Amino acid sequence: MKTTCEIMVQRVLPAIRAELARCMICEHGKNQQEVAEVLELSRAAVSQYVNDKRGAEVDFSEEAQQEIKRFAASLLEGMKSREQVAGMCNVCKFVQRSGWLNKNEPYAGYCVLCGDGEVH
Repeated sequence: MKTTCEIMVQRVLPAIRAELARCMICEHGKNQQEVAEVLELSRAAVSQYVNDKRGAEVDFSEEAQQEIKRFAASLLEGMKSREQVAGMCNVCKFVQRSGWLNKNEPYAGYCVLCGDGEVH
């Protein structure tokens, strides 16, 4: 049995990072090095995300994609570390609540560490 957090970390968070990287490059005109600095990743990792070598197995709903795009814009505007963590947690909760978790892992419940799953 995998916990909800294991599922989210192994499958969803890489896909969120991939979507963030693509958004920052395609919609905000950033290069891979700039994205790597914002996301605190290596440039090679960003390359793998944008070339679907990492995080390519999750299809997000349109609403989840919009939430990720809003978070990408906030990251580019500049956020404190604590705000970045809260933002990533909110995107993760949004994906859980968007139906992805129930559709792909029907026996997993919402993350107990995230509380009631309310998105802030």
